[in-house]
Amino acid sequence: MTQTPTTAVVFAYHNVGVRSIKTLLARGVQIKLVVTHEDNPAETIWFDSVAALCKEHGIETITPADPKNPELSARIAEIAPDFIFSFYYRHMLPVDLLALAKRGAYNLHGSLLPKYRGRVPVNWAVLHGETETGATLHEMAAKPDAGAIIAQTAVPILPDDTAYEIFGKLTVAAEQTLWHALPRLIDGSFVALPNNLAAGSYFGGRKPEDGRIDWNQTANLVYNLHRAVAPPYPGAFFEQFGHHFIIEKARLSDLSAANLPTGLHVVDNVIFGVCGDGRALRIIELRCDGKIVSAEELRQLTDTAT
Repeated sequence: MTQTPTTAVVFAYHNVGVRSIKTLLARGVQIKLVVTHEDNPAETIWFDSVAALCKEHGIETITPADPKNPELSARIAEIAPDFIFSFYYRHMLPVDLLALAKRGAYNLHGSLLPKYRGRVPVNWAVLHGETETGATLHEMAAKPDAGAIIAQTAVPILPDDTAYEIFGKLTVAAEQTLWHALPRLIDGSFVALPNNLAAGSYFGGRKPEDGRIDWNQTANLVYNLHRAVAPPYPGAFFEQFGHHFIIEKARLSDLSAANLPTGLHVVDNVIFGVCGDGRALRIIELRCDGKIVSAEELRQLTDTAT
């Protein structure tokens, strides 16, 4: 007797979307439709393309601006998929759309729920100095990242990891989570765990302006901000000497800088950012008005400014 294939409609974007679609295909799931985003020309596209992957596999792809579009709901109702999956799709899906999946609707989120529900969880976790995060597969509900938990995979956040590096780990963790959970989802043997929202946290999106450095803060706080928004994100920035600076790469320093005012300094031909607690960041790569500057070039700027 031939087994009826498991079908899915997938909402996906970014690297996690690409790897998760590949995982569904490897598990024999028949993807009837993929909903993704048009790339924003104002955004730095450093991640893989869901649309390109789907073209390669002959999967139909559409890019509606709003998932609440009645035509989209009608199309999914016509498909009548077993599952709906969301893999780093950037919009909340309406409850009436989720109900169109005969066997459930599930999302992959980039944190260990219930912590860091909401937007850009990787950046928030690094900003707050967390030492661990992970990927969570959960049921979708009316509230963001609030449904029951199906599976989780943890990854470490090392002291010098940037959000970009953590995102690479989470892409693998998401793939592993989905790979191990899919057989139980397909045969119905999975056991959902409660997602205790009261024990977690919720955060909204971040804007480039949120990357502004306050050198009066402690070195740990400034360093975490740098790691959270380091390239390919917009970067931690500040103004000094009449110029706009972005830190491209830095490390915490052992320099005792209690005798120096806060902000940029060149000491022994090394650039430091002195913080409010007398500690400093050793700035390995610094951009000034759009151009990378050396310690000597920065010294000339400071001499000119003074």
